[in-house]
Amino acid sequence: MEIIELKTKIRNTAGNGPARELRRQGRIPAVLYGPGKETVSLSIDGNAFEKILKTRQIGHLLLNLIIQNGKESKRTAMIKELQKHPVSQAFLHVDFYEVSMDRKIRVNVPVVTTGKAVGVEHGGVLQIVRRELEVLCLPNQIPASFEVDISHLDIGDAIHVEDIPRTEGVEVPADVNFTVITILSPKKEEEAEEAEEAAEEEEGEAEAAEGEEAAEES
Repeated sequence: MEIIELKTKIRNTAGNGPARELRRQGRIPAVLYGPGKETVSLSIDGNAFEKILKTRQIGHLLLNLIIQNGKESKRTAMIKELQKHPVSQAFLHVDFYEVSMDRKIRVNVPVVTTGKAVGVEHGGVLQIVRRELEVLCLPNQIPASFEVDISHLDIGDAIHVEDIPRTEGVEVPADVNFTVITILSPKKEEEAEEAEEAAEEEEGEAEAAEGEEAAEES
């Protein structure tokens, strides 16, 4: 996995006021922390950060943070949390988590299907039960995705987590061999939808009854 460099600056101020001033200058407040590491307050260039995010998935982004504070130092990190404004979607704050290249970490990897299932052509319904799988691996071994060929699946067939091939060094620490993808029969799909609709109707009736009781009490 490619490690992308990102220049950062030490941030000596804290609080909402200084953070707003940084954002007006086109910079984003950030922090860097990790196991046994002291938390470091940083700021990053907003434009440079946005360009990086356009080319990579946040969960798989491995960064070489260049910390400028009179002299330069480098720390390898991933994005732990990214806060955005609820309306403008502007970046408000970034949490970076320092990682060691020789120590395994837990990350979520997306599941991507390829091909068209035989069961779908026979009228079945494709159900992706898990769209992501948690893996344990070294930072430079994180898979971009798990590609699963579903063309051989017929109605009632399923792919479980142990069926998914993975490269050496990548573990899926699952206690149970759970279902990842399955092809449902049209009847089962209808039954599931009907059960969901029935549950919603019961919930609506219960809320209406509570409203009537409240009105009578008042």
